[in-house]
Amino acid sequence: MNPLKTALAATAALWALPALAADTIAVTDAYARFMPGAMAGAAFMLIENTGAEDDRLVAAASDIAAKVELHTHKQGTDGTMQMVHVPEGFPIPAGATHALQRGGDHVMFMGLTERPADGTTVHVTLTFEKAGVVELDVPVDSTR
Repeated sequence: MNPLKTALAATAALWALPALAADTIAVTDAYARFMPGAMAGAAFMLIENTGAEDDRLVAAASDIAAKVELHTHKQGTDGTMQMVHVPEGFPIPAGATHALQRGGDHVMFMGLTERPADGTTVHVTLTFEKAGVVELDVPVDSTR
Protein backbone atom coordinates (compact mmCIF):
# COMPACT_ATOMS: atom_id res chain seq x y z
CA MET A 1 0.00 0.00 0.00
CA ASN A 2 1.42 3.41 -0.86
CA PRO A 3 1.99 5.99 1.92
CA LEU A 4 -1.04 8.12 0.96
CA LYS A 5 -3.39 5.13 1.04
CA THR A 6 -1.91 4.03 4.38
CA ALA A 7 -2.47 7.50 5.85
CA LEU A 8 -6.05 7.63 4.53
CA ALA A 9 -6.82 4.16 5.90
CA ALA A 10 -5.43 5.11 9.31
CA THR A 11 -7.48 8.32 9.34
CA ALA A 12 -10.66 6.44 8.40
CA ALA A 13 -10.01 3.93 11.18
CA LEU A 14 -9.68 6.76 13.72
CA TRP A 15 -13.05 8.23 12.65
CA ALA A 16 -14.69 4.87 13.39
CA LEU A 17 -13.37 4.79 16.97
CA PRO A 18 -15.33 6.54 19.70
CA ALA A 19 -13.70 9.43 21.54
CA LEU A 20 -13.37 8.63 25.25
CA ALA A 21 -13.07 10.75 28.40
CA ALA A 22 -12.25 9.29 31.80
CA ASP A 23 -13.46 5.93 30.46
CA THR A 24 -17.06 7.03 31.03
CA ILE A 25 -17.95 9.16 27.99
CA ALA A 26 -18.03 7.78 24.45
CA VAL A 27 -18.77 10.02 21.45
CA THR A 28 -19.87 8.26 18.26
CA ASP A 29 -21.52 9.02 14.91
CA ALA A 30 -20.21 12.60 14.91
CA TYR A 31 -20.51 14.82 11.84
CA ALA A 32 -20.56 18.54 11.06
CA ARG A 33 -22.60 20.51 8.51
CA PHE A 34 -21.72 23.84 6.89
CA MET A 35 -24.17 25.35 4.45
CA PRO A 36 -22.94 27.41 1.47
CA GLY A 37 -23.01 31.15 2.13
CA ALA A 38 -23.64 30.77 5.88
CA MET A 39 -21.13 32.04 8.44
CA ALA A 40 -22.17 29.29 10.83
CA GLY A 41 -22.31 25.51 11.06
CA ALA A 42 -23.17 22.78 13.52
CA ALA A 43 -21.92 19.44 14.82
CA PHE A 44 -24.05 16.47 15.78
CA MET A 45 -23.17 13.25 17.60
CA LEU A 46 -24.19 10.60 20.09
CA ILE A 47 -22.76 11.00 23.59
CA GLU A 48 -22.91 7.91 25.80
CA ASN A 49 -22.25 8.01 29.54
CA THR A 50 -21.15 4.53 30.57
CA GLY A 51 -20.32 5.68 34.09
CA ALA A 52 -22.27 5.28 37.33
CA GLU A 53 -22.73 9.06 37.81
CA ASP A 54 -24.69 11.59 35.80
CA ASP A 55 -22.49 14.02 33.88
CA ARG A 56 -23.05 17.18 31.84
CA LEU A 57 -21.59 18.53 28.60
CA VAL A 58 -20.76 22.08 29.67
CA ALA A 59 -18.73 23.54 26.78
CA ALA A 60 -17.42 23.05 23.26
CA ALA A 61 -14.54 24.73 21.44
CA SER A 62 -12.99 24.75 17.96
CA ASP A 63 -10.50 26.98 16.18
CA ILE A 64 -12.71 27.19 13.04
CA ALA A 65 -15.11 29.70 14.61
CA ALA A 66 -14.97 32.92 16.60
CA LYS A 67 -17.60 31.49 18.95
CA VAL A 68 -18.69 27.90 19.71
CA GLU A 69 -21.78 27.33 21.85
CA LEU A 70 -24.12 24.57 22.92
CA HIS A 71 -27.53 25.22 21.32
CA THR A 72 -30.99 23.72 21.13
CA HIS A 73 -34.23 24.48 19.31
CA LYS A 74 -37.30 25.68 21.21
CA GLN A 75 -40.73 26.66 20.03
CA GLY A 76 -41.31 30.40 20.29
CA THR A 77 -44.55 32.05 21.38
CA ASP A 78 -45.48 32.54 17.72
CA GLY A 79 -45.11 28.80 17.06
CA THR A 80 -41.86 29.03 15.11
CA MET A 81 -38.76 27.12 16.13
CA GLN A 82 -35.92 29.25 17.49
CA MET A 83 -32.32 28.31 18.12
CA VAL A 84 -31.14 29.25 21.63
CA HIS A 85 -27.87 29.08 23.54
CA VAL A 86 -27.89 26.60 26.45
CA PRO A 87 -25.24 28.01 28.84
CA GLU A 88 -25.85 25.30 31.46
CA GLY A 89 -25.08 22.58 28.89
CA PHE A 90 -26.71 19.22 28.34
CA PRO A 91 -27.19 16.54 31.02
CA ILE A 92 -25.78 13.13 30.13
CA PRO A 93 -27.42 10.66 32.55
CA ALA A 94 -25.47 7.66 33.82
CA GLY A 95 -25.96 4.64 31.61
CA ALA A 96 -27.70 6.67 28.89
CA THR A 97 -27.01 8.23 25.49
CA HIS A 98 -27.81 11.84 24.62
CA ALA A 99 -28.20 12.66 20.93
CA LEU A 100 -27.01 15.96 19.53
CA GLN A 101 -29.10 16.02 16.36
CA ARG A 102 -30.59 18.30 13.75
CA GLY A 103 -33.63 20.13 15.08
CA GLY A 104 -32.50 19.55 18.68
CA ASP A 105 -29.41 19.93 20.83
CA HIS A 106 -26.19 20.59 18.91
CA VAL A 107 -22.78 22.27 18.90
CA MET A 108 -23.00 25.60 17.04
CA PHE A 109 -20.05 27.21 15.23
CA MET A 110 -20.54 30.98 14.71
CA GLY A 111 -18.33 33.47 12.91
CA LEU A 112 -16.43 30.88 10.89
CA THR A 113 -12.74 31.61 10.40
CA GLU A 114 -12.73 29.05 7.57
CA ARG A 115 -15.37 27.06 5.70
CA PRO A 116 -14.54 23.36 6.04
CA ALA A 117 -15.20 21.32 2.90
CA ASP A 118 -17.05 18.02 2.82
CA GLY A 119 -14.65 15.15 3.41
CA THR A 120 -12.39 17.16 5.74
CA THR A 121 -12.49 17.16 9.54
CA VAL A 122 -13.08 19.81 12.19
CA HIS A 123 -11.22 19.54 15.49
CA VAL A 124 -13.66 19.94 18.41
CA THR A 125 -13.00 19.96 22.14
CA LEU A 126 -15.91 18.94 24.38
CA THR A 127 -15.75 19.64 28.11
CA PHE A 128 -17.74 17.57 30.59
CA GLU A 129 -18.45 18.54 34.18
CA LYS A 130 -17.04 15.30 35.64
CA ALA A 131 -15.33 13.36 32.84
CA GLY A 132 -13.23 16.29 31.67
CA VAL A 133 -12.13 16.97 28.11
CA VAL A 134 -12.81 14.97 24.95
CA GLU A 135 -10.85 15.93 21.82
CA LEU A 136 -12.22 14.69 18.51
CA ASP A 137 -11.90 15.25 14.80
CA VAL A 138 -15.41 15.48 13.40
CA PRO A 139 -15.91 14.58 9.73
CA VAL A 140 -17.64 17.25 7.63
CA ASP A 141 -20.68 15.89 5.76
CA SER A 142 -23.12 18.60 4.74
CA THR A 143 -25.29 16.07 2.90
CA ARG A 144 -26.55 14.39 6.10
